[in-house]
Amino acid sequence: MSYPSGRHFLQIPGPTNVPEQVLRAMAKPTIDHRGPEFKALGLEVLGGLKPIFKTAGPVVIFASSGTGAWEAGLVNTLSPGDKALMFETGHFATLWKNMAVRLGLEVDFVPGDWRHGVDSAVVEAKLAEDRGHAIKSVMVVHNETSTGVTSRVAEIRKAIDRTGHPALFMVDTISSLGSIDYRHDEWGVDVTVGCSQKGLMLPPGLGFNAISAKALAAAKTAKLPKSYWGWEEMLTANKGGFFPSSPATNLLYGLRESLHLLAEEGLDNVFARHKRHAEATRRAVRTWGMEILCLDSEEYSPVLTTVVMPGEKGADAYRAAVLDKFNMSLGSGLGILKDRVFRIGHLGDFNDLTLIGTLGGVEMGFALTGIPYKQGGVMAAMDYLASH
Repeated sequence: MSYPSGRHFLQIPGPTNVPEQVLRAMAKPTIDHRGPEFKALGLEVLGGLKPIFKTAGPVVIFASSGTGAWEAGLVNTLSPGDKALMFETGHFATLWKNMAVRLGLEVDFVPGDWRHGVDSAVVEAKLAEDRGHAIKSVMVVHNETSTGVTSRVAEIRKAIDRTGHPALFMVDTISSLGSIDYRHDEWGVDVTVGCSQKGLMLPPGLGFNAISAKALAAAKTAKLPKSYWGWEEMLTANKGGFFPSSPATNLLYGLRESLHLLAEEGLDNVFARHKRHAEATRRAVRTWGMEILCLDSEEYSPVLTTVVMPGEKGADAYRAAVLDKFNMSLGSGLGILKDRVFRIGHLGDFNDLTLIGTLGGVEMGFALTGIPYKQGGVMAAMDYLASH
């Protein structure tokens, strides 16, 4: 292969582009993970994550993917045969459900069309019917990365509260943390799951659990087997800035830098930036005459836009052509959406010119592959950005 000049446009919705400052931070020499220099690093990142989750409680860091953080949330709080209420909002909600079943939980999986988020009215009805409190956990995906649909966590919390049901509330923020406003404490979430490679602008390799006092109490009686994923040993070591096993030291260097970057920009500004780029992208999609998968404008994702292919087939060939000709990666359709959609990621280390370059590649790809579209999508996005 000849060298493709210029940068690669990694416009999938995670892993996202890693800022140069973070890459440089990760290039530091590895240090003794039992020494005083590491202690300072550990204490800084463990404390620095709390404002990202908006919690005063503990945040645990695992050397893992987000999938590992899913499992940690389950095995620390639940017992074999416990019932969980979950919702089919997309591919990743389905994968989390499959994990719960494999771990020995009974799952009431509310079916969905992959085009809407969690319906808080259904949450309320299900919990109101459960007078014996068999449901031990309500589990939702905040931002469904496969669909570009964001569920309204605050409304779900209110629905739970109206029933007075004692179930734990668990939320996956894998593709929303650090990009979409999220409030672990205020919204009464018991376990928040996150990871490193999306809004936190890091490579894959770190999984997070933000933990409420209620979840810590549940962990004392939870019977699902655990070893590596156990919170108790981790939290004990974290008090001194350390970890019970070898941590991903250089990723923690990168995390420290990414937390500095987010704090410097200001989280509210970060959230506003993502909303602005998402709206510009949707205006481009509509101008092209194409369909956005998410059907409820109140649930549009600020971090990605999922576009339905005309005729609902051929997305993979289109993505392959864009990669070959323009050195740009777009997100594939997952699960039941395979080859039917492509996903435009607009999150993380991202600015106006990155977005215009991305949309330019998308629009040129339509012309290149003969996909019917109307010209002017990039201009519509530029007009919006210039006026906002």
